[in-house]
Amino acid sequence: MVKPTKAMKAMLAKAPGKTIMPLADAVKILKDFPARKFDQSVEIHMHLGIDPAQADQLVRGSVVLPHGIGKTQRIVVFAKGDLATIAAEAGADHIGQEDLAKRIKEGWTDFDVCIAAPDMMGLVGPLGKVLGPRGLMPSPRSGTVTAEIARVVKEYKAGKVEFRNDKGSNLHAIVGKLSFESEKLIENIEAFIHFVNSLKPNACRGTYIKSAALCATMSPSVRIAA
Repeated sequence: MVKPTKAMKAMLAKAPGKTIMPLADAVKILKDFPARKFDQSVEIHMHLGIDPAQADQLVRGSVVLPHGIGKTQRIVVFAKGDLATIAAEAGADHIGQEDLAKRIKEGWTDFDVCIAAPDMMGLVGPLGKVLGPRGLMPSPRSGTVTAEIARVVKEYKAGKVEFRNDKGSNLHAIVGKLSFESEKLIENIEAFIHFVNSLKPNACRGTYIKSAALCATMSPSVRIAA
């Protein structure tokens, strides 16, 4: 078992434990933890009352946060012809077809988002074994299989967050940087929670969001009301 560092022990002593905090108080606690040598990401972790084994209870989507996430996302696009040109003009980092597929099949995944034009899915489909486990597989449901390449690339560059539940019924997402003003962090988090609430499956019974917590990259978590 890994022992917590002195810094982590000090933060744990200040953390509220299992106490559920108002959002503004939780953000203040995160900001009051000792600073690190880098600008930490702020993450939200949610446990949902869904059955992930049921296809009609999966929760997956993407949302553009009001103030972005403080990170420039690296975007690859599978497209050809005019759509490839549009992707380049919109700011995509890598654009290709067979050459890009070959590179990914060989193990290259140094990017954050993968977008594909609909006519490219025959080429992209076999990459599922590489992209799927990393959450990078393009999907119509998440909006990453689309002919509206320019709009989607610009949204991700502006701070669009993609998420999906895991096998334990949990959701994880980055909602900003610790350097953000408290008000901007709060607005991002509220927007994310509101959007997840809007995705509640009709087949889900009982409590939908069972618990939610915030943490920074290297901090304890703080539970919040959702």
